[in-house]
Amino acid sequence: VQLQASGGGLVQAGGSLRLSCAASGFTFNGGEIGWPAIGWFRQAPGKEREGVSCIHVHDGVAYYSDSVKGRFTISKDNAENTVYLQMDNLKPEDSAVYYCALSWAGSYRNFRTDKYYYWGQGTQVTVSS
Repeated sequence: VQLQASGGGLVQAGGSLRLSCAASGFTFNGGEIGWPAIGWFRQAPGKEREGVSCIHVHDGVAYYSDSVKGRFTISKDNAENTVYLQMDNLKPEDSAVYYCALSWAGSYRNFRTDKYYYWGQGTQVTVSS
C-alpha cells in the first residue's frame, strides 16, 4: 500500500487549495481491505499531529475536526482511487504539513494516529496573512 499526497502550496488567507491523496496497492472498491477509511492529518512545527478530516471509502461518511468544519470538504473518487480535501477560507493557523493515511479500524473517526496504518509523505500548506 502506498499513499501519495499532493496539492499543497502557498496561499493568502481566505484562499483555497485542494489536496489529493492517491492510493495504490489496494482499490477502494476491491475488498482487499475490509473497512478502509482515509484520513487527513496535519502537523505544524512544534505541535502534535492532529486529525482534520476522514472519510470511509465505501459509504462516503465523513468527519471533520471542529477547527475546519464548514471550511474543508473531503471527498472521494473511487474510480481514481483518490481522496480529496478541498480547503476554503484558509487561515494562517491552517499552515502545516498535511498527511493522508489509511485506516481499517472502526475507530478511524476518532483520528487516533495509532489506528492509521499507512501514511503518505506529506505536503506543505502555507497560508500567509
